[in-house]
Amino acid sequence: MSLQLSRKERAEHLYRVITSERFLTKQGLGNEVPFFICPFPADEGLTMIEDRLDLIERIGHAGVKTLDLSLYDISLGLLEERGILDQVLELEPDMDKSELRELLQGVLDVKEHLIPRIGEAIESRAHDVIFLSGVGEVYPYIRSHNVLNNLQSTAKDKPTVLFFPGKYTHSTATGGSLDLFGLLHDDKYYRAFNIFNYEV
Repeated sequence: MSLQLSRKERAEHLYRVITSERFLTKQGLGNEVPFFICPFPADEGLTMIEDRLDLIERIGHAGVKTLDLSLYDISLGLLEERGILDQVLELEPDMDKSELRELLQGVLDVKEHLIPRIGEAIESRAHDVIFLSGVGEVYPYIRSHNVLNNLQSTAKDKPTVLFFPGKYTHSTATGGSLDLFGLLHDDKYYRAFNIFNYEV
């Protein structure tokens, strides 16, 4: 449904949902974790950055505080803290892709490094909703389903919206599938709600 909507229609739906009492108080989720996927066409990645920032400003005027986290920015911060960002950038052109992936997946291990950093941000800033972006930028080193699976114990108190460049399909027959860029069909995830199917 979401990919057939215009940018303006998506923006209006997101605003209406995220500022609603039902969303903010996690109603209608059937005891599931309050995780929502906001799928958008992959070719609108740059405009989605603007749209997300506009949305943060608009819902802010409605009194809703956002914790806006980018998986890409968090990853760069972790590499910088470990003192290896410059080294990785220097080695990357000559490195085998699988070696680079192995290196980054170790340094940016979701459970060991990424989730604790997200947990620190959650603890340190008052918020009503969490936005997670940067999914496309960190692929294939960090997979969105892995982040969501490991985030369940850390981000269960407030709704979390993952901005996803691709499709999120969910059916009782096949379960859920996060199709990154509309092309990669291997990330199974079942517990999130498509925010465009959430009624207020």
